[in-house]
Amino acid sequence: MVDPPLAVKILIVTNGRHGGERIRLLLVHPKILFRNSLARVLAAERGFCLAAECAGVPEATESLSASPPDVILFDFSLWQDLVPKAHQAGYAGRFLAIADQFDAAACVRALSRGVSGIVLGCDTPLRLVQAIRVVAGGAAWVDQELIRFLAERYPHHEDVRIDSLGEREQAVLRGILNGLSNRGIADCIGASESTVKAILQNLFQKTGVRTRSQLVRIMLAG
Repeated sequence: MVDPPLAVKILIVTNGRHGGERIRLLLVHPKILFRNSLARVLAAERGFCLAAECAGVPEATESLSASPPDVILFDFSLWQDLVPKAHQAGYAGRFLAIADQFDAAACVRALSRGVSGIVLGCDTPLRLVQAIRVVAGGAAWVDQELIRFLAERYPHHEDVRIDSLGEREQAVLRGILNGLSNRGIADCIGASESTVKAILQNLFQKTGVRTRSQLVRIMLAG
């Protein structure tokens, strides 16, 4: 059997929603042709419910009170306005941005301030669907291309964040950034799954976070 790509692995591991639950989506994008085309794709996807589509932030925040979605799918250029206003409106769901291209610094800021994932507008519908399911399941969508881009742009980035950690802590952290499950990390480092869970709890305590997705954001924003 061919090993699935990273994004598929993340989906299999982290999507904890029950099979019968539909993921409610709010689509926010200023370009009407793009928005309408994407809306048709999402409406036709099994397990999705497109609650509303909006052109901008005011319309989106107004619709939140009437029908809160599980995931807000939106144009990346809106994140600095949309995220805080959605939170002010009481929204506690997830944010998935669509970007025209990767800008390392902007992506890191967005991921560290509440955005759960970023996909490219040129990605395939399959990858977008995978990203939505991952984000709706409570995990962060960290594309392998984005990780490579950050590593190339900021070669000191990883050293700054993990050089004070033990060898096994670093191995567990790398496994998380690569989308591995606890079982997968345990197999890689030759330890039991309970050992990986214990190391993960130590990482949570050291970084002051409670979830794997928060840990990913902390490491990317360091």
